[in-house]
Amino acid sequence: MKKFILLIAFVLLISANAFSQVELVPVSNPVYSFLKRMQLKDVIDFNSSSLPISRREVASYLKVIGDSKRLTKRDKDLFREFEIEFGYELGYGLTKTYSFLKDPSVKNIFSQDKQKSLYNFADSNATIFLDGTGFLSYRRSSGDSLGSHNSTLGQLGLRVRGTVKGMLGYYLNLATGATLTEKTKETLDFLIATNPYFLANSKFVNRDGNTFDTYEGYMRLATNDELLSLTVGREALSSGFGYIDKLFLSTNTVPYNYVRADVKYKALEYFFLYGSLKGDSLGLKDIESKFLVTHRITMKFSKAFKIGLFESLIISDSPFNFTYLNPLSFIRSADYNAGVTQSDKNNAVLGFDLEVKPMANVAFQSTLLIDDLNFSTLFSGTQADDRVATDNRFGIQFGTIWTDAFALPNLTTALEYTRIDPFVYSHRTNKSNYTNWRLPLGHNLGPNSDEIAVKLDYNVTSRLKLNLLYQHQRTANGYIIRNDSLITNYGGNIERGDGDIQTQHKFLEGNRIDRDLITFGIKWEPVRQLYLDLKAAKWMSDKIYKNVKFDDTYFNFTLSTDF
Repeated sequence: MKKFILLIAFVLLISANAFSQVELVPVSNPVYSFLKRMQLKDVIDFNSSSLPISRREVASYLKVIGDSKRLTKRDKDLFREFEIEFGYELGYGLTKTYSFLKDPSVKNIFSQDKQKSLYNFADSNATIFLDGTGFLSYRRSSGDSLGSHNSTLGQLGLRVRGTVKGMLGYYLNLATGATLTEKTKETLDFLIATNPYFLANSKFVNRDGNTFDTYEGYMRLATNDELLSLTVGREALSSGFGYIDKLFLSTNTVPYNYVRADVKYKALEYFFLYGSLKGDSLGLKDIESKFLVTHRITMKFSKAFKIGLFESLIISDSPFNFTYLNPLSFIRSADYNAGVTQSDKNNAVLGFDLEVKPMANVAFQSTLLIDDLNFSTLFSGTQADDRVATDNRFGIQFGTIWTDAFALPNLTTALEYTRIDPFVYSHRTNKSNYTNWRLPLGHNLGPNSDEIAVKLDYNVTSRLKLNLLYQHQRTANGYIIRNDSLITNYGGNIERGDGDIQTQHKFLEGNRIDRDLITFGIKWEPVRQLYLDLKAAKWMSDKIYKNVKFDDTYFNFTLSTDF
């Protein structure tokens, strides 16, 4: 056994590349939008359904892009920006980087052609990149439900990353922030309504607290060809082909801790994840343990056709069980063999999705999420009035993405329709909901709802980007309670799934609300790694069940840096 371990270590060491950086590129990095555009233009074969990927993988795509003859002038400008950011991984060493602690020069601080850090170091064995992060943000609202409020927030942090021996990556991002103006209950409600991530910071949500803290961090071990990798830590991730939002795993919640194994071989990509979530019951009672077990396999049959299979299970109020740690299993079957006394205690989700790219610049995706499935009632449970049996619950999504849209170079547009049946994501125990910190793991829409969304992204220059998002949503929720007993739950609240088997439910039955949401954003980078962001939104809501309409607006202005 000892000889076998030494052999594996030797193979990993001799395969190491001095420029291989195996730490992950955060899902929020704009390089993913650029890679998606290059996929649509037939420059690379990129799989966007499982993110994030490593810096080494991003660099491998950029090398292909750099040799392409299909780039527009703006594409070339964008490529040069990413060529600097990923210069070390592309083989330039530290020549495209600047370390402030090595050379505290004001001139280099404002350099436009260097990736700047507080400190960096690299030799044949290890690398380290240390950055300072921060933002100052002014936020203001007005309207019928948000009210008239304003608040100023500030945050400072440190980020360190690197790779040892070309195979062990590490990453830690720590930040602490505070409201710089008075925080009242009303301003707190406004901040949470416009940025739900604040819900996941108990120190901030506490009325007496004025600060908020965030962190992500992990260690990742990967072979040189990314055939196999293992990640332990806390980092945002997503799963699914959705172009505007995703049904399976999204960034609508905050990062959570997990152990993840990935296998990538030619046309096959697979990952398995066992994670720990923050749970409660109806937002009132903490749950001592809540876990997510999930895996996904994606097959690339060609550059034009990809298909994926996704499965997950939410486990609540149960101790750690090695049964779920088996990466090669059908998770629902494993659950039935884990000693669970109630077959409905945990919440299982199954899904299929595919992406088809029939021509250059255009792709289509479709997604089916199955929350519950009972073949005996699958067809008999559907009636002429569109009522559906609650033991058959689905989420469906269809979307298309088009780059260089309407013959306008550098414009990318996406159109997506999503429908989520009553009680999807929720669970009758009110504990095993598909949430983390009360925020959805999947689509932000919620159950008993549908949405048509249109998104436009335009690169005015490589440093100036505009985006516009329009969403038309229909949703219904509410309950009927008599003598302190639940008579009817319309299945529109992701946190409350009890009463799901009392009767059949009609889609959009309940307290109906229609919404039209318009969000406009500008992001400008006047100096490399110094950003100016403006976000403006208008929310128009029609509470049809009350015959009342609401009109709200808010905007954020943020100055940030990651130097």
